[in-house]
Amino acid sequence: MKITSLDEVEKTRLQMEGAVDVWKQIPISKDDGSPTFSVRVFTIGQNGCTPFHAHPFEHLNYVIEGRGVLVTEGGKEQKIEKGHFALVLPDEKHRYKNTGEKPLILICAVPKEHE
Repeated sequence: MKITSLDEVEKTRLQMEGAVDVWKQIPISKDDGSPTFSVRVFTIGQNGCTPFHAHPFEHLNYVIEGRGVLVTEGGKEQKIEKGHFALVLPDEKHRYKNTGEKPLILICAVPKEHE
């Protein structure tokens, strides 16, 4: 069993082309013995965004704080805010953008092999 707080988890800048002011934390991972999922937390600064990308696995997101948009292929923007869940399916192109005045903080669960 593992119990931790985000205050105890290392925060690193996301080093991907197209990422603007994005920070990543991994509070639960395969290194902790998680049999199925890894849990990541992304903090996107004001006017920041994740890169526009796709991957061959689904991920589940929950907005802890802030507001923004989830941009899908074709440029469609869907509003997200604190308390919202999002499911991004395999190979679905997407990007998160912060449109608020506070950081946009998301929990992102992925299969442990793809953390």
